Amino acid sequence: MKTIDVTLRSGGKREIEVDENLTLMEALRDNGVDEVLALCGGCCSCATCHVILPENVFAALPAMSDDEDDLLDSSDHRTETSRLSCQVSVADLPATCSVSVAPED
Repeated sequence: MKTIDVTLRSGGKREIEVDENLTLMEALRDNGVDEVLALCGGCCSCATCHVILPENVFAALPAMSDDEDDLLDSSDHRTETSRLSCQVSVADLPATCSVSVAPED
C-alpha cells in the first residue's frame, strides 16, 4: 500500500491509501475523488483525469506517450508536471507522495 496526499480543486486535502496494482486514476476514483471524472475509463482519450504532480515525482515516472502529450496539450491548465492519472501506475510512485487534481477545462 502507498499513501497519496490529494489536493482537490477546492483546495481541500485528502489522504488515501492505495494498492500498487492500480493506475493513479483508478486509485483516485476508487477512493471517492469525484473531481477525477475519467470519462473514457482509462483509455487515454479524454483528459478528464488530469493531475499535477510534484516535480520530483514527475521526473521519476516513465516518459509519457505521444497520445498523452497530445491530450494534455488540449488543456488550458497544463503545467510542466501534468500527467493523465490513467497513464500513471501507482507502482511507479514513491511510498508517500502528493498529487493535485488539475482545474477543470
